[in-house]
Amino acid sequence: MSTTPTVTPRPMKYVRPEVANGKKIVKLCRTDRMIGAIQVLTHGGETNLHSHAHSDGLWFVLSGRVRFYGPEDNVIGEYGRYEGGLIPRECPYWFEAVGDEIAELLQVEAFDKSIPDDKTLFADRTDYKPRSRTASTMIDAAS
Repeated sequence: MSTTPTVTPRPMKYVRPEVANGKKIVKLCRTDRMIGAIQVLTHGGETNLHSHAHSDGLWFVLSGRVRFYGPEDNVIGEYGRYEGGLIPRECPYWFEAVGDEIAELLQVEAFDKSIPDDKTLFADRTDYKPRSRTASTMIDAAS
């Protein structure tokens, strides 16, 4: 009797989408316990002050510059290529691209409970300020 799990690795590939303004999110991979994505940001692609009850987020800049803020717009850090930070669950934050270059931001979220889909993921979010009217587009590269 074999005890080898029946799960399989999932290859992925990233191609930067065209972004005129705002942001696009390229979903790289997902399980019920984590998600990997790359957010492509221009001016106007910022997010609002929010937190996640059940996810710890690793944010890592691949290109451009991104500034992260906490409550009261206190700067958590400004990061360039190959820099980033960890945002633990329950920690309020928001971020924006800074400078003239398009920013590519690797996002890896790990969950402490099963979050099987995007609807459940967004329900896990607490918004402290209204979301921006700037549209973001989700591109699923994990299929």
